[in-house]
Amino acid sequence: MFLSAPILAALLGMLIAQFVKIPIHFIVSRELKWNLMFSTGGMPSSHTAMIISLTTVIGLMSGFHSNQFAICAVVSMIVMHDAMGVRRHAGYHAEILNTLLADFNRLIDTLKDPNLKKRESREKLKELLGHQPTEVFFGALTGIGIGIITYIFYPF
Repeated sequence: MFLSAPILAALLGMLIAQFVKIPIHFIVSRELKWNLMFSTGGMPSSHTAMIISLTTVIGLMSGFHSNQFAICAVVSMIVMHDAMGVRRHAGYHAEILNTLLADFNRLIDTLKDPNLKKRESREKLKELLGHQPTEVFFGALTGIGIGIITYIFYPF
């Protein structure tokens, strides 16, 4: 095979988690957004699904007491912590900055100063960067399932 079971599991974990975001969003909002396939954030966490799929297959192949599994488990914890922490807070900051920019533009319009008429025309910052703990949890469940299925069906 061209892809090892761990790499295949990781890729499937990411792709399936990204694809699942589309129907989940549709069920919740009745809005079909195909661009969710290529976006960050949302339910489930594709970063978590990817790393947990990899970790699950490594555990099943090498043993849950192996050094390889230990490395994957530590990296998994870092990825999940980052998804819920740093990236989530960066999204909160983006939301506040977008509000400040909109307020600034309204202020400029209100002042009606000819020298200040040119509005700030930057794109809004992406606000959906990180994950809620529930999204990471379901990303982990997705990853475990995909890891087990990949291990069962991968031709060794």
